[in-house]
Amino acid sequence: MNLILLFESDFTATDTVIINDRRFHHIRQFHQPAQGQRLKVGLLNGKTGSGIVISLTEQSITLEVLLENQPPAALPLTLLLALPRPKMLKRTLQTITSMGVKQIYLINSYKVDKSYWSTPVLQQDNLREQLLLGLEQSGDTVLPEVHLRKRFKPFVEDELPQIARQTRALVAHPYHASPCPGASTGETTLAIGPEGGFIPYEVEKFQATGFEAIHIGQRILRVENAVPVLLARLFPV
Repeated sequence: MNLILLFESDFTATDTVIINDRRFHHIRQFHQPAQGQRLKVGLLNGKTGSGIVISLTEQSITLEVLLENQPPAALPLTLLLALPRPKMLKRTLQTITSMGVKQIYLINSYKVDKSYWSTPVLQQDNLREQLLLGLEQSGDTVLPEVHLRKRFKPFVEDELPQIARQTRALVAHPYHASPCPGASTGETTLAIGPEGGFIPYEVEKFQATGFEAIHIGQRILRVENAVPVLLARLFPV
């Protein structure tokens, strides 16, 4: 936890918070704070700053907070990700969030197992937990938006043209594709497929919407590894 995320419900006064949940136990175990120590904090969807330890008990910690800094800038990216298997989804969501992605579409694909859509990970509270962990890791405060799209064709044909309009539209594909372009600060829409990649029909549907198929070399990476590699190449992060 590189940033202690604060919620409006933590505040007992305009500049005072009391924390007594998972965050408190993490702070006590890893930060081992003393009275007067300064910790890095940030208000969810707000500014970052510092929190000075006022008091510490076995049940809670009280901080005097000053929030005066803006969170890190978001990546100018809308990410379309074929729904990974549940265990990988948790790690991948944390990685995506920590790298500054704010618009995430989890989409269907021929190679996505139907059972993945019934995983508890996709429940709102569980998704939020993974996103918060990613924010804490990177020192960010702005929660991404996650959209679920269970039907591939209607999404690509009806919604995607407007989503990708006037952006650098790319679909990661290991075969018959161009090398990954260089870093840019321009608005980008990136589609990443499931393990084994999108099937040719799906790639063609993306291309019909104006997407360029790109690859990152001869090596085939797992989704959880391909995501940070692609983002690091496409943006000056």
